[in-house]
Amino acid sequence: MIRIIERVDSNRHPQLMDKMFRMRAEVFSHRLGWEVNVIDGREIDRFDDADPLYLLSVDHAGLLQGAVRLLPTTGPNMLRDVFATLMPGGAVESPLIWESSRFAINPDAVAATSRRDANHIVNRTTIELLCGIVEVCRKAGVEHVVSVFDARMARIFRAADCPFETIGTPARIGKVMAYAGLFEISDDMRERLARIVQMPQTVLASEATFSRAPETAR
Repeated sequence: MIRIIERVDSNRHPQLMDKMFRMRAEVFSHRLGWEVNVIDGREIDRFDDADPLYLLSVDHAGLLQGAVRLLPTTGPNMLRDVFATLMPGGAVESPLIWESSRFAINPDAVAATSRRDANHIVNRTTIELLCGIVEVCRKAGVEHVVSVFDARMARIFRAADCPFETIGTPARIGKVMAYAGLFEISDDMRERLARIVQMPQTVLASEATFSRAPETAR
């Protein structure tokens, strides 16, 4: 199940938000070794102050399984402001294009499981988050999502039958090759994802609402 939390409403979900930021610290700093800002065990950057939309995957018991962050490309975003080297001709900017970032699966969700069960949780959570992105963007009228990722994530996207178009120029950033990819948001994309791992008609929580729309994106 995908919970949607807008930045302006994050104070209404303090425990879940805290778990997400701590998960990000564990994944991006401790495990992947990225140079990210970690304070008091939480990974938070300046884009968390840019009015993002968070999609959080939680299980039936409320345990955080994974999360991703969405930002409109008409405002501050990582591709334009951090990874500009990938787009020598200039980053994309449109109210119909959002950026996804900080895509992560919670290590705690698989810590006490067998390898087989862990793989199942990771695969299902990955597909659920991707389906959530498609569903939220379709509701908002967004036509494409752009994201920066490494070769590891590219393999994950291909395994999930989640096609993308490489845009700009891939470049080595730190220890990995980084790519900027453009994903088409469509019903066909949603159907392709659901063929890999069976998903309900909607992965969004029944109470999930958000106010973001392309014409009002900041």
